[in-house]
Amino acid sequence: MQARDLTVATPHLRLAAKAWGDPALPPLLAVHGWLDNAASFDALAPLIATQFHVVALDLPGHGRSQHRPPGVRYHFVDYIDDVLAAADCLGWEKFSLLGHSLGGGIASFIAAAFPGRVNKLFLIEVAGAVSTPVEKSLAQLQKGVTQFRDNAGKALRVFADAEIAIAARRKAGDLSDAAARALVLRGIREVEGGWSWSSDPRLMPASPQRFTEDQVLAILAGVQAPTLYVLAKPMAMQIAESLMLARAAQIPDLSLVRLPGNHHLHLENATAVATAMLDFLEGSKAPAQTTATKPRVEP
Repeated sequence: MQARDLTVATPHLRLAAKAWGDPALPPLLAVHGWLDNAASFDALAPLIATQFHVVALDLPGHGRSQHRPPGVRYHFVDYIDDVLAAADCLGWEKFSLLGHSLGGGIASFIAAAFPGRVNKLFLIEVAGAVSTPVEKSLAQLQKGVTQFRDNAGKALRVFADAEIAIAARRKAGDLSDAAARALVLRGIREVEGGWSWSSDPRLMPASPQRFTEDQVLAILAGVQAPTLYVLAKPMAMQIAESLMLARAAQIPDLSLVRLPGNHHLHLENATAVATAMLDFLEGSKAPAQTTATKPRVEP
């Protein structure tokens, strides 16, 4: 299925997007991970577009979307405003959300804060925001401010050829050539001397302020939408599995599915992810090779 390119003009920024499926179908807004873009859903979206009108955004500063104004940071909570503004522009009062990695954090917080707007929630690899222990708050503040100041005016790497950029992304993310190619070709721009990332360099500094884990758990408890949570098996993130399962346990109506693959399993193993999503929609049992039960967290 061929994707359609869209431009979503929110009150503050123009966001690029890709769309699949009949606009008459139930709407689903897909939100990608940090330093990825809407092409993150190129393999998965066509497989679920029989059930949804899928719109995948390029978040601000990513892909082909506008960057934030000069001097402005990329705070996690601001993405919540961006996604809701995009839904408003699309005319979607109620919709489902699909989020991968950073996008999963954004989607889960939207579902918790605005439950009346979210029909179903699909999370891949992440629920909730990155957290920091309260005793590390000062160090996080110092790190975030220092990195932001040091990063000001830094130029992005220039690649003589797009294939070099694809090879670099493949190595950095442990991706197949096809997955890296999809992300890179939407995430580079032609510049003098070759090609450079189109993403905003201000995405790189650490955040000066993060939620504590207790705050994340309290927020996730507010999710009311039926939720499918897909995790790679074995665990693909540098986050403790016990923490991810504890977060899953906070969401009242959640099914957990473990699928073989890496952090980008929706790009690398899209058929299995799509099957899990469609089974979840139908209310049937998950495929035999997965588990789809409320996660049990040992004390």
